[in-house]
Amino acid sequence: MANMKVFTSFYRCAKLSWYTNLESNARIPSSFLGCVRTLCLDSTCSKTQEVVEYLDRLKNFEKSGVPENAGTETDDGFDLGRMKRLMDRLGNPQSKYKTVHVAGTKGKGSTAAYLSSILRAEGYRVGCYTSPHIRTIRERMSVGTQNEPVAADLLYSLFLRIRKSLDQAVAHESGLLSHFEVLTAIAFTLFAEKKVDIAVVEAGLGGARDATNIISSSELAAAVITTIGKEHLAALGGSLESIALAKSGIIKHGCPVILGGPFLPHIEQIIRDKALSMCSPVVSACDSGNRSVMNGFGIINGEPRQSCDIRLHIQKDIPLHIELCEVNLSMLGHHQLQNAVTATCAALCLHDQGWRIADGSIRSGLESTQMLGRSQILKKEEIEALGLSGSMALLDGAHTQESAKALANTISTVCQNSRLVLVVAMASDKDHCGFAKELLTGLHFEAVFFTEVDIAGDKSRSTSALFLKDIWIKTCIELDKMILAVESSLTNCLRASNRTLKARTGDQSGVIVVTGSLHIVSSVLASIHKS
Repeated sequence: MANMKVFTSFYRCAKLSWYTNLESNARIPSSFLGCVRTLCLDSTCSKTQEVVEYLDRLKNFEKSGVPENAGTETDDGFDLGRMKRLMDRLGNPQSKYKTVHVAGTKGKGSTAAYLSSILRAEGYRVGCYTSPHIRTIRERMSVGTQNEPVAADLLYSLFLRIRKSLDQAVAHESGLLSHFEVLTAIAFTLFAEKKVDIAVVEAGLGGARDATNIISSSELAAAVITTIGKEHLAALGGSLESIALAKSGIIKHGCPVILGGPFLPHIEQIIRDKALSMCSPVVSACDSGNRSVMNGFGIINGEPRQSCDIRLHIQKDIPLHIELCEVNLSMLGHHQLQNAVTATCAALCLHDQGWRIADGSIRSGLESTQMLGRSQILKKEEIEALGLSGSMALLDGAHTQESAKALANTISTVCQNSRLVLVVAMASDKDHCGFAKELLTGLHFEAVFFTEVDIAGDKSRSTSALFLKDIWIKTCIELDKMILAVESSLTNCLRASNRTLKARTGDQSGVIVVTGSLHIVSSVLASIHKS
């Protein structure tokens, strides 16, 4: 029976591909392939482009992939001494302000965004450093009281002032300084020059050997570890245990540690043991005193929101208490509630240290937090710009088995009883089979379309649409599900998915889910802007 379903799938796939090929001869926007390299916000800004071109001459592991054991405490690990020498040359700007350091497999970017918004709501000047970006490299840095990408003029003027020092450092290190190391140094210098009150810094890879881990115990306000999963397995030692050890490397002596979770018990114990050895108190967002719940989903002032109650009554190590009812989050899904709780725990830990943070600022900060590509529902005008009128579109940068599970739960909550079509593009170094199983288990898609986009502006890590289709068909056989797979440009995938939904739903609205990478999200958003 399963073979019959797959046979039917192939027939329908070939039929729709024929229509797609016809459409490729029509007068439509050009392929989305390469959009990441020519993103609209930076291609029109020569000042930002000059900074990007400088960085692109350096080794970029986002493009090439991370070497085996690069993030471990071994001889193969990244050379943190190189980063320390660079920061010495720049006058160690990271020593001029307190920092909250955020590591974790998933959720660290969202948690950093939540915490930054809370601190800004209280009136603090905040520096926030995250990665990757969606539309412009300036998104990786925000500074001041507003959550906006660093201004192009500000970034460029700083770059010109320190370029000689950067050139000297690159030469001294025989060209081994990486794109991420230099960009991190620029961000830390920016925060010092703008005299931030506090910085919230997301680790890039792992923790112990990451370029951001030059923060000393006297400079660290708190360490946050959100989750532990199998992403970058080879780069972080090959096991969940080695990943936990790598990420716990951000823990510093006497500085509080906030755990997001949930963690497997033995994995959490590894982190707690490291904290104990550093005499660092531990606060868990999964503490038994956490009674946070999601109440429901709705539209408020035209924007999708989920209503949540956040109730924390934590007694261990650092007593923390707060009750916030009907917090309306723009970031959707149970995992985003967990990230919000983690950020709230971090804010309360800062309050315990003497930082002025009111409950109202926590509420306001959580509710105002938004991030591109995190369960992002496109607006009507954005749908129309893509030529997808009549459908709803949800963009999510999920690219691991764990994030696919979170996305599936969000879809089940937000898109109840809606017909679904999936558009997928992924990097080559991901768990494609695990990703497929999470989305296909418990969800029914009318069709799945596969495409290719550049990864960090390069094709070397992009997975071919044909390979993705083969993986998903094998998964469908195992799960006894039928699937419709079409490989084509992203433009054609989106339009074909919309035609499929209209054919299946009639007057009912359907949902196009675009996922597999933040880079496919970037391509979609770049196309909206260009149109």
